[in-house]
Amino acid sequence: MNIEDFDFDLPEELIAQTPLKDRTASRLCVLDKQTGRIQHQHFSDIIDYLQTGDCLVLNDTKVLPARLYGVKEDTGAKLEVLLLHQEEGDSWEVLVKPAKKVKKETVIDFGDGLLKAVCTGTKEHGGRTVEFSYQGIFYEILDELGEMPLPPYIKEQLSEKDRYQTVYAKEKGSAAAPTAGLHFTDALLQQIREKGVQIIFITLHVGLGTFRPVSVDSVEEHTMHSEFYRMSEEAADTLNQAKAEGRRIISVGTTSTRTLETIARDYDGSFAETSGWTDIFIYPPYQYQAIDGLITNFHLPKSTLIMLVSALAGKDEVLHAYHEAVKERYRFFSFGDAMLII
Repeated sequence: MNIEDFDFDLPEELIAQTPLKDRTASRLCVLDKQTGRIQHQHFSDIIDYLQTGDCLVLNDTKVLPARLYGVKEDTGAKLEVLLLHQEEGDSWEVLVKPAKKVKKETVIDFGDGLLKAVCTGTKEHGGRTVEFSYQGIFYEILDELGEMPLPPYIKEQLSEKDRYQTVYAKEKGSAAAPTAGLHFTDALLQQIREKGVQIIFITLHVGLGTFRPVSVDSVEEHTMHSEFYRMSEEAADTLNQAKAEGRRIISVGTTSTRTLETIARDYDGSFAETSGWTDIFIYPPYQYQAIDGLITNFHLPKSTLIMLVSALAGKDEVLHAYHEAVKERYRFFSFGDAMLII
């Protein structure tokens, strides 16, 4: 399958640069995966498509203010450091720009000595391992010095850090937000609970690999980067019961989807308390085992994310919906509008 099969024309002005004031005010494109029928709604209407007994699965990962600006201690050269994931203790895998300035033993100073890092190893594509040193609590220092790692297609500054965070974010560890969840408010989640929908939280710490462009012509040759996930015993039991009773499992976001499908694949279509690293790559003609529906944002052309969506609803149907969304002037990507596939 060729990467060009997942291309579409997207005017640059449709890339949302800022979040809406009201999280639930975004638009909602509803795609029937059986018939291909499209409806245009608002996100607050999502409750009308959820049924009593449904399981709504959300990723409770919390985005770290993972972009740091520092200087080389010996020369004062400016550096940008992006935290990817914690390896052990104060050792982290990071991306550095410009990478050529940072070799093993290089010391980087952040915030006039409030935080320091020494490079302990090098990886591919600008990757480094560093060991941080500091006085106090690391995450409090990170909150003070770090910036939210917004995707490169967002050029505007974010005035409020929490707008690139879901209202239910809890488990620190992501380098990017699970953006489908940005549309929910506490009030909407309460309405959904009152309708008899079970809300379940799982964790997948989003890495940059999810958003890396596909650089090969053949889809099958692309390799995903691994991301850490966790499912609790309570979540697994609830989902297994729903499956046994024929109730729907609706995933919020591609990150929740990849976690659910990874676990279902490993446990013969069921769920279990587990954690680990997943590099699952979902594209047509993948057969879903875990989910019945998906709430997601609109994704980049030729991305692994539009492939995942196409595997659920059909490539032609998804691309038709995307063409409709462009025609209707939907807002795209992280701060953009949403799609429900059901």
